[in-house]
Formats: sequence, structure tokens, C-alpha cells
Amino acid sequence: MNKKQLLAMQKRNKARLTELRGRLEKNEVRAEDLEGVQTEVQELADEAQAIADALANIEGGDEESGPDEGSDDSEDRDGEAAGEDKGGEGDDSSDKDDEERDQGSDQGEQRSGIPAEQRDGIMKKIGASLSTRGHKSTKTKEKELRSAFANFVVGKITEAEARSLGVEVGNGSVTIPEVIASEIITYAQEENLLRKYGSRHKTKGDVKYPVLVKKAEANVTKTERAAGNEIPETDIEFDEILLDPAEFDALATVTKKLLKMSGAPIEQIVIEELKKAYVRKETSYMFKGDDVGNENPGALAKKAVAYYESTPVDITAVGYSQKLYSQLVKLKGQPVTEVLKKSMWIVNRAALTILEDMTDTTGRPLLHQAADGVGYKLLGHKLDFTDATDGADPTKPVFYFGDFKAFHIQDVIGAMELQKLVEKFSGTNKVGFQIYNILDGQLVYSPFEPAVYRYEVGAVETP
Repeated sequence: MNKKQLLAMQKRNKARLTELRGRLEKNEVRAEDLEGVQTEVQELADEAQAIADALANIEGGDEESGPDEGSDDSEDRDGEAAGEDKGGEGDDSSDKDDEERDQGSDQGEQRSGIPAEQRDGIMKKIGASLSTRGHKSTKTKEKELRSAFANFVVGKITEAEARSLGVEVGNGSVTIPEVIASEIITYAQEENLLRKYGSRHKTKGDVKYPVLVKKAEANVTKTERAAGNEIPETDIEFDEILLDPAEFDALATVTKKLLKMSGAPIEQIVIEELKKAYVRKETSYMFKGDDVGNENPGALAKKAVAYYESTPVDITAVGYSQKLYSQLVKLKGQPVTEVLKKSMWIVNRAALTILEDMTDTTGRPLLHQAADGVGYKLLGHKLDFTDATDGADPTKPVFYFGDFKAFHIQDVIGAMELQKLVEKFSGTNKVGFQIYNILDGQLVYSPFEPAVYRYEVGAVETP
């Protein structure tokens, strides 16, 4: 769509908003029509922003979509006046209008049946939508917010300046904007496979999962039931798994010398390093959960059901390939049918290396690329790999097989923060940056339907 068409759409959009504003000012909107008007105003506001985004992209993405050739300047000025002059401080005419509107609000409510606060809310949204000055592209807004956050982190702008640019600052820490937090989580999904294949929940409260621990028993009878042959009661028992978010933090330090250099994008370097440090800690918690004092009983390595070899496999011996192949087939047969249909493999690098050199009984490669060319398939199921699945000895192959959707992750909304530490590292002329978040991740399943199995080649079951 070209610029001329967008300007025409913008003009029609403003005309309709102006018409709705006039109807509201004259109390011509009935109570039964209020919901429809609210919906239409919201749709028009979204359309106005979309048009502004498109115009900003055409003009380079860095400028506001102000009056252009072919646009009605007077209409734009009227729109800005509508969005900014109404209710302005120090404007006598505006004060009089407010007084008249307040005095007539009760009469207006009686005539139209619309509460004054609802009408004023719609009027405010219309005014904001008509104000072209407020229409920056979403891309530009995100860029400004990212820049403000990064500049505040490295000390290029003050706390007051950061607040004025939309960054939440307080108590020595800064809440990481959603645009950057989502970028960190996206990076985590690529590095932490449990985020990629598990179930993620963004909530503020605790999340609880009922787990069946005792099955109900059905009954059968060939005779008709009578007073003395009633249906016996059967018990069903559930356990409850509670996701209890834990505190996570990661620390990165940067030298003051580097911070003073103007040529390097220090703010981006800091964010990148914090991403990596945070994701390493999060991944370790979800896969192993063995940090002293902060153990995770629901970690994948602890909660997955161990599978042990029915026939010992020595990967250094000749002919190990067919023996290992046989164990993998048996491992695949462990989950119940409902779980098997949704199962996949996650292995470590040692396992991947061995699989790439293995063949089945017909001589065909055991591991092959998926039909869509993305990733691998093993015994008909998708396979992915990560170093996070390593056991105590990273040279030993480790295989996880099951439905990883059963791994539930709770992200607490708005919990990700960043704190700048100056005094703590002043003795070494460094500045610390600490990232903080609250989350939990646990493998949840009923003992009747284990979701994930773990097989480490050569592992022996302890008595």
C-alpha cells in the first residue's frame, strides 16, 4: 500500500473518530449502544496506530507520522487539540468547558443513560487517537525504550530521564522492559530445550497440578442390582504438585575503562552477557537442579524414570552398535501409548556423535534428517541435543525419551529486574550488572503414566 492510500485511510479514520466524538459530546449515544461504540473506538484506535506504523516505515521508521503532502494540516491540528488541549492546565476556556461538562454530566446521564466516567474514558481514547503527535511506530517505540534502558544501565542517562522514556526504575533496580525480557526468554528457548519443548505459564500466583496417585476401579455384574447389591464405592486419590517460583540471579562485570569508551556499544554487550549468564543458571536448574541449597526436586535428571540396560553395552567394544540399537528400541517401548504418541528424544553431544555413526540391522543410518529438513529423527521420533543433558561424565551418551510438554515452567509476570552494582567492585575498577528473575520448572506426571525416561549408557542400577 502506497503513501497516498495510507493518508486517505488516515483521513477517513479521523473523520469517523471526530463524528463519534461529536455524538458523545451531544449525548446522542444511548446506553444500549455504548458497548458497540466502545468496540468501534478501540478498532479505530488500533487502525490509527497501524496506519502510523506503515507511514513511519515508508518514511524510514525513525520519524513520527506527522502532516505530509496531501494530508489535511488543519485536521491534524484539530486532532492534536482534541487530544491535548481538553483538560489542559492554565487554559481558562478549557476549565470552563470542564465545568460545563461536569454541570451537565448528570443531565447527560439522565438523557443518555451513559455514566460520565465511561463517556469521558471513550473521549480520552478518541482524543489520543486523533493526536498525530502521539503516533510513533511500534518499532520506533521499542527502539527508544531499548535504548533508554541500555543507556540507563551503563549510566549515560539519569533515573529521571529513564522514567520519562518509559523505563520503570526504583529501589536501586530497574524492571527489564517486556521487549527486552521477551528477547531474553526467546534466547533462553533456543539454549534451554526445556523452554522450547516444555509448557510455559506466565502468571503471578502459584500454579498447582493435580496428579492421579490411585486409580478408580470399575465393577461388573451379570445380575440386576437390588437393595442388597449396590454399587461399591471406589476411591480416587490425587497428589498435588505446586510450582513454587525460586529466585534467580546472574552477574556480569564490565571494566570502567570499557564503559568510558564511546566507540563500543557497551550497553548491548552488557545485555548479551547477562542473557548468557542467566540462561546458563536457568538451564542448570531445570535439567539438573543440584545447586547446593537450591535443589530442584522436579528437575529433568531427578524426575525422569531411569532405564537400565537389559544387556550391558560397551561402546568401546566391537559390535556395540546393534546392542545399543536394541536398548534404544526397548527404551522407546517404555512409555504408555498415550505418552508415546507425543514423545521425542533429547540427547547429549556424546550420544549424538555415536548415533551419527550407527546403522540399523539393514545397514541404513539410524539417525537421519527429519522430512522437513529441520533437525533429526530417531526411530520415528524427533531428536534434539544439548550439553545440558550431560551426566557426571560428559563422554557417556545420555538419552531422554518422552513427552516434554509435561515439564511445566512458571514465569512470574514483571519479575525480571536488573541492578547496577558500583561500590561492590570499585576496588577492581569494575561495575557489576545483576539480572534477577523468579520462576520454577518441574517435570509433572502421574506415577501411572511416567512422562520421560532417562537412559545413560553403561549405568548400573544400585541396590
